[in-house]
Amino acid sequence: MRPRTPLLAFDDKGIYCAQAGVYLDPWRPVDKAIITHGHSDHARWGHQAYITHHDNVPIIRHRLGDIRVTGKAWNETFTINGVTFSLHPAGHIVGSSQVRVEYKGEVWVFTGDYKTEDDGLAVPYEPVKCHTFITECTFGLPAFNWVPQTQVFQDINSWWAENQAEGRTSVLFGYTLGKAQRLIRHLDTSIGKIYTHGAVENMNEVIRPIAWLPETTRITTLTKKEELLGNIVIAPPSAHGSTWIRKMAPFVTGTASGWMAFRGARRRRAIDKGFVMSDHCDWYSLLDSIKATGCEKVIATHGYSDIFSRYLRELGYDARTAHTQYEGESGELEARDNDAVDTEPAARTESTA
Repeated sequence: MRPRTPLLAFDDKGIYCAQAGVYLDPWRPVDKAIITHGHSDHARWGHQAYITHHDNVPIIRHRLGDIRVTGKAWNETFTINGVTFSLHPAGHIVGSSQVRVEYKGEVWVFTGDYKTEDDGLAVPYEPVKCHTFITECTFGLPAFNWVPQTQVFQDINSWWAENQAEGRTSVLFGYTLGKAQRLIRHLDTSIGKIYTHGAVENMNEVIRPIAWLPETTRITTLTKKEELLGNIVIAPPSAHGSTWIRKMAPFVTGTASGWMAFRGARRRRAIDKGFVMSDHCDWYSLLDSIKATGCEKVIATHGYSDIFSRYLRELGYDARTAHTQYEGESGELEARDNDAVDTEPAARTESTA
């Protein structure tokens, strides 16, 4: 018989499993936290103990400092006060996981952030059967329909080659953790060299023992702009408009984001070129993922949760929304790197604006 009270509940600290005394991705300090991935809106400083996937351990240690953290393997079960937990690939970024929670025959799954397209870097998403599915819906509108990654990278590499022919440096913005490594992984190094902002390179050093990346060169105060001409620079969005980037002229800017699907998004951000690519599910992947779980109930969190849950109810699901402090793709904006090219600011001062 399934328990009458919800296995997972939302309170002012996060998603709470009262039976186990454990929070999932809490946004306020707690005694014990299971963390889905390393982005700052999901992995926060101040918890007494952290549980996460092995691949995420060095990432959150790099970002949060000296923390007490235990790593788990994919599908490894661990029990806390009769509640069985396990972590399953979310495909969002390296080390990202979904959390499966089971108690007395009731199974819930919390996705964290996820995407179903295999990006060649993160372990691909794995559907997990459950009764209740807590899903993000960052891009929960039919307008969001991603083209295949191969096409996006053809466009990015062609853009780079065109800029090179014109004697300009290509500056491509991507979040320090996740998007930057995905971009680097699929750039065509036959065109030229890949240079990186210091914050990106610091994270690359953490990721390299986990997943293969091509050679990159850190930009330092000794790097001359003549070295960059015709090559590509990967930098966090916070570098846009900084004195650091102005020293690279002549350059052309580009950004890779799901928000580039919106008309006018590139212009509002003062970006020369926008590429539609996200580390989150589009509308259709969200629907396919929910169907694959076989769930009866859906709780939609950050994103277009009201619209998305209303559509799910029309399909016959018992769907509702829940308020969280997760911010989806906008929440992955990194710290204010400014001109600190060789160091990454402490995770505790990160901006999620």
